Amino acid sequence: MPRHTAELLIQLQHADGVLVSVDSVQGSGPREVGAWMAVFPQTLVNTIGGGHLEFQAITEARAFMARPVSENSASSATHEDNALTTRYALGPALGQCCGGVVHLKFERISAADATALKQRLLANGQPVALFGGGHVGRALVNVLSTLPYNVQWVDSRDEIFPTQLPPNVVCEHSDPVHAAVADLPSGVSVLIMSFSHAEDLDVVAACLKRQRLHGDLKFVGLIGSKTKWATFQHRLEAKGFTAEELAFITCPIGVSGITGKEPEVIAVSVAAQLLQFQLPT
Repeated sequence: MPRHTAELLIQLQHADGVLVSVDSVQGSGPREVGAWMAVFPQTLVNTIGGGHLEFQAITEARAFMARPVSENSASSATHEDNALTTRYALGPALGQCCGGVVHLKFERISAADATALKQRLLANGQPVALFGGGHVGRALVNVLSTLPYNVQWVDSRDEIFPTQLPPNVVCEHSDPVHAAVADLPSGVSVLIMSFSHAEDLDVVAACLKRQRLHGDLKFVGLIGSKTKWATFQHRLEAKGFTAEELAFITCPIGVSGITGKEPEVIAVSVAAQLLQFQLPT
């Protein structure tokens, strides 16, 4: 999870550690391939699923950490000095009943690896473009910062963004705001919640034009009521968009049945909808 990436980078400034990652899974396992945990002399960051598997992995990581590295230079150190992979059967012997087999990779990490680790751990995040830096936008960034997404946060007001950001969030000032739609990555999910209905409409129209030309947006969600969307539909139809094209837009956004209007409640509801729509791999 991205917030754990930030914790990992902070810990690396103080001590070397061992990165434990799920290298492969056969059958049922507590976490997916790529899940990771960082083990340091005095603390842990993140989880590979808990239980006896994690407890044994921590023991193995600390033993690996204590093992002396080859006296040769770092450039000639053997693979076994820096990394190893261990097989764990999730059966009675391990005190778990998943029934699968998990291979865990153990890698020595230090401050020198910080940049490469950040790029590696964020590489699999799915892209989300969030238009709007208001109360709901800020609450949603807080939620998405804990999930496997890479967020491009766009607003026409440059001063709106906070100075401290999670590692998986980048800010973009775009005026006009809808101009940013053309440069979004393929496969992105777009969430629209600007301070202005006029800006919202412009971003929706830009998304529909892009979808017409390229068909590469995964999801487009617009904050608002059914009444707002009915008004937008009439205006977008006047711009030449068909009913089939308009059906691609989700409005209102969020999981049905959650009626709270607090920014934090809306943020959790929208994040849950993203997870339903596109389960991260």
